[in-house]
Amino acid sequence: MSFTELGLVPALLQTLAELDHRTPTPVQQQAIPAVLAGRDLLAAAQTGTGKTAAFALPILQMLAAAPEALDAGAVRALVLVPTRELAEQVMDSFRRYGAGLAPQTYAVYGGVNLNPQIDRLKQGVDILVATPGRLIDLFTKGAVRFRQLRTLVLDEADRMLDLGFAGDLDILFSALPRQRQTLLFSATFAPAIVELAGRRLKKPLRIEATPRNTAAKTVRQWAVPVDKKRKTDLFLFMRRDRDWRQVLVFVKTKKGCDELVERLRGKQIPADTIHGDRPQAARQQALDAFKAGTVEMLVATDVAARGIDIDGLPQVVNFDLPLQPEDYVHRIGRTGRAGQPGEAISFVAADEAPQLAAIEALLKQALSRDEEPGFEPKHNVPPTWGAPVARSVSSVKPAKPAGRRSAPGNWVGFDERPKTGGGRGRPGNSGQKPGQNTGQKPGAGSRPVAGVAKAGAKGRPGGGRGR
Repeated sequence: MSFTELGLVPALLQTLAELDHRTPTPVQQQAIPAVLAGRDLLAAAQTGTGKTAAFALPILQMLAAAPEALDAGAVRALVLVPTRELAEQVMDSFRRYGAGLAPQTYAVYGGVNLNPQIDRLKQGVDILVATPGRLIDLFTKGAVRFRQLRTLVLDEADRMLDLGFAGDLDILFSALPRQRQTLLFSATFAPAIVELAGRRLKKPLRIEATPRNTAAKTVRQWAVPVDKKRKTDLFLFMRRDRDWRQVLVFVKTKKGCDELVERLRGKQIPADTIHGDRPQAARQQALDAFKAGTVEMLVATDVAARGIDIDGLPQVVNFDLPLQPEDYVHRIGRTGRAGQPGEAISFVAADEAPQLAAIEALLKQALSRDEEPGFEPKHNVPPTWGAPVARSVSSVKPAKPAGRRSAPGNWVGFDERPKTGGGRGRPGNSGQKPGQNTGQKPGAGSRPVAGVAKAGAKGRPGGGRGR
């Protein structure tokens, strides 16, 4: 199948040809015609499957087909993402694919000054990519309005729920027009995702472009048993022994990132880090230097690394195993992209056996264990694949964030603000009856997913600020 068969306009086809995109991926083949037809979409698509183009291309075409003058603060298409890095990546994709159509595209996220974002939004934008917390901040200040919104995309919705953004999503849904197209993309059809889709989507087309929780076949995966205190020495040895030149390293904590980078720099190895405590400008500078090759080792936490997209990345090293097994799939999806070979090496200490067991259960296969001579662990990693696991780390929920916020006082739905002040109660508490000239109550008017039974599971505690 070619992109021409998907019903895309000549301007997009020409841009795709210039970008050397010749054949649509499975998720693009299924999603693009459905989005162009106006369907809501519930799609399981992982990193590296071409999912961004699956929603960006049809959105660009629909906006171009129905040009509209933008009011101050107006947004015609909204893409919600969990992290700053993913926001930048998605915005860049819209700009590349829309080069022949010139849409007004912008991204907003926390960690940077709010005022330039307010000034830019006064002009209105066709496509806004945003993290939930910063978007709420902007709405509270009257900088963004949703009257002209036609399409909403939730990208990596599972990650947003994992990070505790369920409450923020409920607040945002209460302000959006009832008549809209909603596209939900997730790595898995977890119960919380199915429940969210049942409340917020209208008879969506459900597609699953790739088997769940699988890595690209071009990625070679294995584990190296090692004592925790020797992980840094092992990394330094393997880098020199295998002549690693560009490695994305995942570490569990921000402190661990900083300690590893300090050790690498002490060995005159060009290294930098990306984590939530670093300013956005510093994070972007580190990522750009890594892509350019001036930084060889980029050390990151799971949250901060979300959205990193690097062509031809040869290695990913799990210095620490993730607490959530699904994050393992996301991590190693940064290598072995577009059919290229890649390696995913995991350093495993004895106390990480439960995480390893959860990962192998998710993959339905064991990771081969290759001890490195001279680094054999004194504390052996117990058997995992096929052995019972006392407690699955995938069931561990994060602590409820402190200070969960309610909707702002001006949040009454559909962008209608009361002429007089309002309290900080739930959306709709503006002195009018729920649903009377105020839009809808959260969840009102939603329909269950056709053919999808509600799982009954609820999203994780809300209140995260989407920074």
